[in-house]
Amino acid sequence: MASLLQLLPLLHFPFIIMCCLALKPSPQPYIVYMGSSSSGGGGNDSSHLQLLSSLISSEESERKFLLNFYDHAFKGFSAMLTENEASVLSGYDEVLSVFPDPVLKLHTTRSWDFLEAADSKFGSRFPYERSSSDVIIGIIDTGIWPESPSFDDQHISKIPSKWKGVCMEGSDFKKSNCNRKLIGARFYSNRDISKKRNETSPTQSHGSPRDFVGHGTHTASTAGGVAVANASYYGLARGTARGGLPSARIASYKACTLDGCPGSIILKAIDDAIKDGVDIISISIGVSSIFQSDFLNDPIAIGAFHAEQMGVPVVCSGGNDGPDPYTIVNSAPWIFTVAASSIDRDFQSTIVLGNNESYKGSAISFSPLTLGKRYPLAFGEEVAANFTPASDARNCIPGSLDPKKVAGKIIVCMNDEPNVSRRIKKLVVEDAKAEGVIIIDGERETSPFDSGTYPFAEVGQTVGSKILRYINSTWNPVATILPSSEIRNFKPAPVVASFSSRGPGALTENILKPDIMAPGVAILAAVVPKIESFYGAPGNKSSLFSIKSGTSMACPHVTGAMAFIKSVHPHWTFSLIKSALITTASVSNNMGKTLTNTSDSSANPHQVGAGEIRPIKALDPGLAFDTTINDHLNFLCYYGYKQERLRSMSNTNFTCPKHSTEELISNINYPTISIGRLSQHDGPRKVKRIATNVGSTNATYVSSVNAPPGLVVNVVPKRLVFTQGIRRASFKVFFDGKEASKGYNFGDIRWFDGSHLVRIVFAVNIE
Repeated sequence: MASLLQLLPLLHFPFIIMCCLALKPSPQPYIVYMGSSSSGGGGNDSSHLQLLSSLISSEESERKFLLNFYDHAFKGFSAMLTENEASVLSGYDEVLSVFPDPVLKLHTTRSWDFLEAADSKFGSRFPYERSSSDVIIGIIDTGIWPESPSFDDQHISKIPSKWKGVCMEGSDFKKSNCNRKLIGARFYSNRDISKKRNETSPTQSHGSPRDFVGHGTHTASTAGGVAVANASYYGLARGTARGGLPSARIASYKACTLDGCPGSIILKAIDDAIKDGVDIISISIGVSSIFQSDFLNDPIAIGAFHAEQMGVPVVCSGGNDGPDPYTIVNSAPWIFTVAASSIDRDFQSTIVLGNNESYKGSAISFSPLTLGKRYPLAFGEEVAANFTPASDARNCIPGSLDPKKVAGKIIVCMNDEPNVSRRIKKLVVEDAKAEGVIIIDGERETSPFDSGTYPFAEVGQTVGSKILRYINSTWNPVATILPSSEIRNFKPAPVVASFSSRGPGALTENILKPDIMAPGVAILAAVVPKIESFYGAPGNKSSLFSIKSGTSMACPHVTGAMAFIKSVHPHWTFSLIKSALITTASVSNNMGKTLTNTSDSSANPHQVGAGEIRPIKALDPGLAFDTTINDHLNFLCYYGYKQERLRSMSNTNFTCPKHSTEELISNINYPTISIGRLSQHDGPRKVKRIATNVGSTNATYVSSVNAPPGLVVNVVPKRLVFTQGIRRASFKVFFDGKEASKGYNFGDIRWFDGSHLVRIVFAVNIE
């Protein structure tokens, strides 16, 4: 019999194996970014594969393949790497950055009419008959539902010859699903593209471009859907649904599912879109505001930089993490960053109490309840489960209510707990067999909640207090909730959406972000006609259109506006178009007063950017500020990136300025001005801008300043004179905060020539 001493090594042997297995590094997907492709063809999968093979040991040959590779606008690849391999690879001269492949998240009958109405005095409605139909919009999202009437090509001319893209087929998507309107569709999967060349045909692979989420279809139709008469969402918001440029072509790039959007695939989609010949890229996707990466570790920032370099602008949603400051994402200066606003339409349910008092509550609810029958009404804490804290029950937190006490009643829930959404509260009371729910929200939500056929209404603190007072005034409180109706010409509008992410940008406060605001609340557009298992659809039927909210909905409004302006001014650069939209943006609502947020306070540029877009006004901005690739490279120099890396990024011999500091970022030729830090004791700070005259040949512009008390702003010169041979003129702005209040000071500089008013919004942080 073996002694215990002899058995000890054997007893430890399994532990040693398990220990070593546990310590073995686990490969994760990484993106390897290698800068600009020389003449649009740099980088190839074989050279990338060779580089990868030099890192990975022969014992792990199964990892020697590429998940994706990029070879048109920029070069690089994604692959499965250990942390150590990624670190080694980042030291290679030809590699600019290596970072874990992030998973990003997905961030109209009335909206375009609302935008037009403010500019009706400037001319007719959008001059579709005069506009070009050759503008191609690339939508990077969850795919496309090609059968939607928003993508009908009946009145669309032949596909422009510049289009080089494809219509990829799948089991549920045929080439015939593309047409003269939906001219291209791609989809992606992280597959072995290096070893299985027979599976990489651009028109055949596993999967499909078809949208099963609805997000991509909604954004595509908002940007460029054709006019569809009598569109509605189960009868609500009835009217003609259309995009910003109904004659635009749509190319869909399916980079996302309900699980998110891998950064490596977004990069691939951007690269493909540029190669295919799109004119504008629209991305309603972003990283979390909590985990923002620097510009060379952000796939959207990298892809957008190269797109912009090749003349293709990228419009992005700013995120839905508001109303807190420093939550804006997609904030690189070469990205057009969009905030969300409401339009002059609301959806309201009527609450009728037992005392015949009635109140309006925000909701999209197809309630089957009627005026003829009332149901017992109870506050959440009155129907609490045993041993549940009153605060949990009043907020209808999961597990806090007693189903026996809830069944058959309409339950009133507070919204004091920000981590429990309206959807969760609705599900809690619905699962407990309640007849309906009323939510009291102290901070009024901008976006109406869609509860389907379940009776729902959301009210503010004032109305909520009256409902609670009624409950406490009688032994038998009863109520009913009637179905929602549409309220048009709602005032005030626009209002900054409560969910819309705010500036200043966490990465740099010397660029004003967001850039602009556009409709993003309760937007009706095309969707996938399906019924979700958790949703009570009226008549148990699907709808071709849906009402959605988010900066995801605001982003394609700006994309559509840019496409519209490009169709009228085909020779304008997109930098000029971006400037035109920014300098002509509105800061007034439909009551003629200053824009506000949901707290009824005046909105500032960190909430709205330059203001609400005015597409028709932007057709004739007078002056524009052309932000060039050189400006963007200077920005990166000032931000701290080395010259050698920027040369690799841009494929140029670019030279950084001798003195590069973040303070100089304020000097790049942007249509707005932001100074992240200005000491009261440092004296005046100088900022320079170059204006391009895109209006009448002979014009003289005179400046004026709108600044808060104490902040001294001087413009030199005060007049800009343009003649036949002079299209550009520079000016300087001096900011002196000696007497200004500490914190951010907002205002604008205005140039006026008698007909054109050009606004340059500024944000200056006084310390």
